Amino acid sequence: MRVVSGTDAAAVFSVLRRLPLRGRLAAILEAESGFNDAPVVLLVTLVVSNAWSQSGLWGALGTMGYELAVGIAIGLLAGWIGQQVLSRVSLPVAGLYPLAIMAFAMLSYTGTTLLHASGFLAIYLTGLWLGNSHLPHRHASIGFVEALAWLAQIGMFVLLGLLASPLRLPAAIVPALVIGTGLLLLARPLSVLASSLPFRIPLRDQAFLSWAGLRGAVPIVLATIPLATHSVNGELIFDIVFVLVFVFTLIQAPTLPWVARRLGVVADTEVRDVDVEVAPLDQINADLLSVTVPPHSRLHGSYVLDLRLPEGAVVSLVTRGDDTSVPSLHTRLAVGDTLLVVAADGVREEAERRLRAVGRAGPLARWFGESGR
Repeated sequence: MRVVSGTDAAAVFSVLRRLPLRGRLAAILEAESGFNDAPVVLLVTLVVSNAWSQSGLWGALGTMGYELAVGIAIGLLAGWIGQQVLSRVSLPVAGLYPLAIMAFAMLSYTGTTLLHASGFLAIYLTGLWLGNSHLPHRHASIGFVEALAWLAQIGMFVLLGLLASPLRLPAAIVPALVIGTGLLLLARPLSVLASSLPFRIPLRDQAFLSWAGLRGAVPIVLATIPLATHSVNGELIFDIVFVLVFVFTLIQAPTLPWVARRLGVVADTEVRDVDVEVAPLDQINADLLSVTVPPHSRLHGSYVLDLRLPEGAVVSLVTRGDDTSVPSLHTRLAVGDTLLVVAADGVREEAERRLRAVGRAGPLARWFGESGR
């Protein structure tokens, strides 16, 4: 049961990529899917090993606490150091930025495992920190990492498929359906209800969280642990998990957008944050910001004058469709416009914050207490 309890972030957000959720639902799903891997790996490893008998209950719990605490500390520290370094150092080639991000992530994982702590948790937190930081060439870095993720998932599923035997799978169908139904209709809703009580999450949000507990590759990978350690019924556990994930992904994934719309948790008109792409300009000691006005942004209808960018930052070009022009202070912005903003060294972060603030609250952002952070 512990093996299949965790949800899979890739499975959930591959379905919800084009379905923006209202409020904090997306953040809850992402946090749950990302943070449950590390403790589940530790628990499954402890259960199938003899660590319980060697160190006792409190010793095992202490080891888990140490591994999780050190993983959190190193993951956050590596992410913070990576952000500070990459936002201040101008690399000679744009393609080095995604490689540098991967280097910080791998250093986080290997450094944590050398200390016998949770590398899974460390690398997740490092990636989460760097992925949400406004680093130079952010889009290129995200595209590079997503391509690597696709390659890794393809290779992982091929290897997992080689472990599954078609001759053994029919015997696992009935147990998988019974366990999966219990998880979907009983265990998952009860766990969501118990976890969300202190936070006063609306019932319709709880209903969606209950249905959105997609299982992906993570439970199958965890099921390989008892298989690799030759535990009793290890093959049967792997087969049940394999069938469960396959069947219930086919049931839940196609219906997830429909359930989201029926429950009213889709944010069709939510104000989207301004996406700012940064490219350092080495020769003139400045940064070039590329800003696209998204749908429902307060930048739509604002004038360039309303941006009130800090001294040292200026909107140099505005692209609208096939037309590119040098704007004046009275040029009015519209959805779909792309702005090229040149910011001198030292004012880039302030210019980014101001653009995000106006995008969220309009020209009077400061009056509404919006700082753009």
